[in-house]
Amino acid sequence: MAIINSILTWVMKKRMHQIELFMKYPHEVQEELFKRLITTARNTEFGRTHGFADVHTPEQYRSMIPVFSYEEISPYIERNMAGEQNLLWPSDVKWFAKSSGTTNARSKFIPVSYEALEDCHFKGGKDMLSIYCNHFPDTKMFDGKGLTIGGSQQVNQHDSNQESFYGDVSAVIMSNLPYWTRFVRTPTLDIALMDEWESKIEKMAEVTMTENVTSISGVPTWTIILLQKILEITGAKDITEVWPNLEVFFHGAVAFGPYRSIFKNLIPDNQMRYMETYNASEGFFGIQFEPGSEDMLLMLDYGIYYEFIPYAEIHKESPRVVGLDGVKEGEHYAMLISTNAGLWRYKIGDTVVFTSTNPYKIKISGRTKHYINAFGEEVVVENAERAIATACEQTGAQINNFTAAPKYFGENEKAAHEWIVEFEKAPDNLESFSKILDSTLRNINSDYDAKRHRNLALTLPIVHIAQPGTFYEWMKRRGKLGGQNKVPRLSNSREYLDDILLLINSSELSQ
Repeated sequence: MAIINSILTWVMKKRMHQIELFMKYPHEVQEELFKRLITTARNTEFGRTHGFADVHTPEQYRSMIPVFSYEEISPYIERNMAGEQNLLWPSDVKWFAKSSGTTNARSKFIPVSYEALEDCHFKGGKDMLSIYCNHFPDTKMFDGKGLTIGGSQQVNQHDSNQESFYGDVSAVIMSNLPYWTRFVRTPTLDIALMDEWESKIEKMAEVTMTENVTSISGVPTWTIILLQKILEITGAKDITEVWPNLEVFFHGAVAFGPYRSIFKNLIPDNQMRYMETYNASEGFFGIQFEPGSEDMLLMLDYGIYYEFIPYAEIHKESPRVVGLDGVKEGEHYAMLISTNAGLWRYKIGDTVVFTSTNPYKIKISGRTKHYINAFGEEVVVENAERAIATACEQTGAQINNFTAAPKYFGENEKAAHEWIVEFEKAPDNLESFSKILDSTLRNINSDYDAKRHRNLALTLPIVHIAQPGTFYEWMKRRGKLGGQNKVPRLSNSREYLDDILLLINSSELSQ
């Protein structure tokens, strides 16, 4: 295995030259990619309808092609799922990534072409390993197996010939990986793609706890559940007793800060490494480039052309849009992507903030629909996650999950933000936790601070404690367990918060 580890480490590090190339020439790489995308899709139905033959520059692209939401592009996708081809992209598209759609009860199905698999998702996975190996050339990661916590695959029933498939993006990727990768990962595909999440966690724990796991890839929330199940079954004190050679956790989908202390308890190894990725149903966008950093390098040669809507313009009918060369450090933007799977000027729903423009590095700051702005406070997910992480750090608390929404003015009642927090370890003093949460938000968000001034518009946040398992039960009832399904952190309405409060106050909550 040592020889295999050396060979794979060498192979992974070779890619670094190409990464350094797009870091040095970002605009040239993106412009070349833009031209290739437009030329390739010129004769698709979408390309013909929208005059791709007359589009030669990004400026023409912005003036001639409208911005698309999922609802606006979904008629093409539904026809594609039913078997029609050459609609959005010229090559046959038979795989679709099912997005949880936390802001909408309806699921989204994102087309995944062969080119998107090879040049984006697979390439992103290889680059993640390349960057890691470049920083840690002494890695022994390939001496053991990588544990991947993915979603589920289902046959797409829209296609009478059953030749198209859908599942969580992780399941789509795993189903298409080269055969040889099955020897270096765990669990086996039949377990990894199980539909029923509770049985899947149990089975994954039983199978993987006897393997030599050296790396883990997954969403922090579901990874914690798996690790806790393994400790429950084995009776081990911590995960180092089960997997003594575990060295890295590749994580994404939710901010890691609020969960860092829980992982420290589960894996109390000072040599344990953590690396963030930005891999969504629509594509692989970013990878943490420097150990210990809190931002990610925007990957510019994955078949994705990027545009950005300034935060103040997000909800306008005709928003101003800038290219990569027009973004500024410290400002928040909604991302638009055009991809080698046929998404054109597509709003993915995420907002990012640029921490650097040389090279281009980003942090995920929230969702275009996940924020609280009921009173002009403009609190985004990044604010909430930073505030709750600070409150945990200063009170010694650890959280499993949280959500928040506005509490509106009532008769003789002032407004506030209302939070539900499920603690792994509750703070000794909830009032202190709430005050630190509030003061941190005031420090990092001037709009929130202005509304909190002398309690004129907003009073101190209201924090409810949810018993362990509350969010798991809520997600289960909504059919949102596992995969990339995430608890909505913030909402401008009380739909989610009131639903969870009902669950907390009912006698039906599973013990």
